[in-house]
Amino acid sequence: MTIAPDDARRSGSHVYRAMRDLVQSMDDTDTIPGKFEITQEGIVHDMMSPIGPHELTVLRLRKRLEKVMPEEIVAHTGEPDVECQSEGIMRRPDVMVIAEADMETEGTFDPHTICAAIEVVSRSNPDNDWVSKVRDYPLIGLPIYAIFDPRTATGAVLTDIHPTPEGPRYATRKDFVYGEDVTIGDWTISTDDLPRYQD
Repeated sequence: MTIAPDDARRSGSHVYRAMRDLVQSMDDTDTIPGKFEITQEGIVHDMMSPIGPHELTVLRLRKRLEKVMPEEIVAHTGEPDVECQSEGIMRRPDVMVIAEADMETEGTFDPHTICAAIEVVSRSNPDNDWVSKVRDYPLIGLPIYAIFDPRTATGAVLTDIHPTPEGPRYATRKDFVYGEDVTIGDWTISTDDLPRYQD
């Protein structure tokens, strides 16, 4: 579900600041399930409570990446958000590949410190991962975006940001199916035994 006014992208405006304050206040309470993010379209509320296949996929991806990455690079899950105030976008990827030293900051992460963003597609709101984030992530400069979809046991790795009339977009997309090895940046991991959603 998306809620917000048309001028949400104007990060310097009182509208963006009000949305940011609202999202942060919602994150501070455990009474509303799901996750809130700010996109160019406004506030997105993914109402999905974490479920087994989603969380297990996140866990396995994090562990597999950290086995092949140098010690100073981590596959971080959780807070804080990645924020680009100039574009009025605040997101929280399921997994963020980032140098541990770049985590030593107050507040949100600068998107230019993120090596890669990884999302596990939500069963309740797949367009958030396959459409909105495909638009937002190159706009804020995330160089690599990997998508894992437990609905279909497929995914894609998007790279090579380039300018287009609609704004920055990923130029390269490499699709994969579960069971194949997948390369994210400099690191290749297995997609064997990643869980699927059950109908």
